[in-house]
Amino acid sequence: MKVAVFSDVQGNLPAMQAVVDDILEWRPDLVILNGDLVNRGPRSLECLTAFETLRRERHWLPVRGNHEDFVLYCRDSRPPSAAEGELRRFTDWTAAQLGAAATALEDWPDHLTFAAPQSDDWVHVTHGTLAGNRDGVTAERPDDQLAGRFPADLRLFVTAHTHRPVERWLDGLPILNVGSVGSPFDGDVRASYARLQHYGGRWHWQVQRLSYDRATAERDFHDSGFVEQGGPLARLILEEWRRAALFMVAWNRRFRAAVLAGEIDLARAVDDFLAGLD
Repeated sequence: MKVAVFSDVQGNLPAMQAVVDDILEWRPDLVILNGDLVNRGPRSLECLTAFETLRRERHWLPVRGNHEDFVLYCRDSRPPSAAEGELRRFTDWTAAQLGAAATALEDWPDHLTFAAPQSDDWVHVTHGTLAGNRDGVTAERPDDQLAGRFPADLRLFVTAHTHRPVERWLDGLPILNVGSVGSPFDGDVRASYARLQHYGGRWHWQVQRLSYDRATAERDFHDSGFVEQGGPLARLILEEWRRAALFMVAWNRRFRAAVLAGEIDLARAVDDFLAGLD
């Protein structure tokens, strides 16, 4: 049995196209999108349209990530304050871009399980852990912080969310983080996804890294209106994509409370943070 799992496309259409082409050439028996197809990028509508075609014609399966949840939340609710509205403006932009197509996200499950034929070698796929789709598994996270976050009687747990490929074990359970198609945070700008195979009585896996047309991807950030209309944080997201690095957590720690309190303008806070990266 051959299974492909990809995640965190984040509206990056050229990266998604490269991964889809590679998966189709490999010809797996099952393909799972493990969340965050949309948001934080310029071509969420095109990515969703392409995936829905693959879902309909080739029976690819989706799992909902935290960004699908956030897009639906922003679609259905107004920001509680003007400052909150500015902070989420890139997601409101994505919700507007998706329009009626966002309804396709509503029935995506939060996990999937499957087993190899004629075996009890079960695999559980979810965007985070059982604690939620924002609960990421990293190489550095201590074992005691992960206890109780995984089902029993598994042969493999497959996760995503952190945008970093990781392979680790917890009490004998292998945990595989498949990384990110559209915006890796491990310093490697190439797209990643995982190939799983069952043979010899157990699961085997490897993470594929693929180059793609990054010049087109960068133009998409501007030509789509994402950077210009998505608010100041869209510029920070673009820089994360350029450098394959996570900056939003550090920015939030340094500036978010001050922006919400009206002590600093959001655009100035982003400018100051970006200037400190050089």
